[in-house]
Amino acid sequence: MRFADVIGNASVARMLASMADNSRVAHALLLYENEGSGALPLALAYVQYLCCQNPHDGDSCGECPSCRQISKLIYPDMHFVFPVNKGPKTNDDKPTSESYLKCWRELVLQDPYFTEAQLQKALGVENKNTLIAVAEAQKLISKLSLTSVADSYKSVIFYLPEKMNQETANRLLKIVEEPPEKTIFIFITHSPEKVLQTIFSRCQSIRVLPLSREEAAKVRALSPFDQDEDESSYMDIFSDLMGALMRSDLLLAQETMEAAIESKDPGSLSSRERQKAFCSFVGKCLRNIFLLQNGQSTLTDYPGQYEDFYQTAARACSQSFCQKTAEALSKTVSLIDRNVNSQILFCDLVNRLYYNMKQAR
Repeated sequence: MRFADVIGNASVARMLASMADNSRVAHALLLYENEGSGALPLALAYVQYLCCQNPHDGDSCGECPSCRQISKLIYPDMHFVFPVNKGPKTNDDKPTSESYLKCWRELVLQDPYFTEAQLQKALGVENKNTLIAVAEAQKLISKLSLTSVADSYKSVIFYLPEKMNQETANRLLKIVEEPPEKTIFIFITHSPEKVLQTIFSRCQSIRVLPLSREEAAKVRALSPFDQDEDESSYMDIFSDLMGALMRSDLLLAQETMEAAIESKDPGSLSSRERQKAFCSFVGKCLRNIFLLQNGQSTLTDYPGQYEDFYQTAARACSQSFCQKTAEALSKTVSLIDRNVNSQILFCDLVNRLYYNMKQAR
């Protein structure tokens, strides 16, 4: 992938190209983004630029052997690490990223702006918690000890390092801090505050900005996945929940959430990844409500058919409701990752939303 192919974040692309041009290549980069903002395409374009045999005008040529191999994700000195778990698509007792490399390549080539939930589905582990375990560190250290095949940069693209446990981080610490010559690590995170400090402190951090409405529309148009269907299902649940809260009907609010979790329908919240995706979606809804409350309607990004809902919610809720609910959502997501019972979690979340709504009045 070339920088020219990346949607949005042109300033970040220029920064990365300048780092390469001025021989200021950091041995460890941390790109932090809102999910789907394009950190992975930027990382791929950066690696391609570093390894390109004929770079020009601040971009890779896209035609040399290195560019062609990287564009197909088969460059021998480019390695990928991402959270996994044991599933039906591998027979390995202790699976690593290599166990799912074919699935990863297919997904990235289809849509490099994929979400974490889409990755879980591609790996066939959507109902399990995934992590980057110590076996991953052992295998990676072994790979990086070998001589470079192409006599260029060796790179490791680390997707979601916040899924790394302490033991894995300890194993990788030395090689991240003092990597072999011409070896770079690129960490891509959606939650920089959850990345272990021992790793975070050794990286140069770069913020990948959220896409504009127009850029997000381009990404959505290129994606083979139907995200509208999921968002429509989440919106139905959220609007029913908010309707009950605005009427001060706690019982109905609890029944709405319980039905969404227990249902086996495709649009339900039966899996942990869908529960986290729902919390992320609600966070976006709260942002829209907050913007409306502050007279910033031009910055909102909701479909026109939901105009009445958002306007009503903006009038019924206070700004403190949005802030406190966002904090409650963040706590809920962290507890989902720790395998806390979903019904208990969402029962507590609804209680907090009800209390926040009552306080706002």
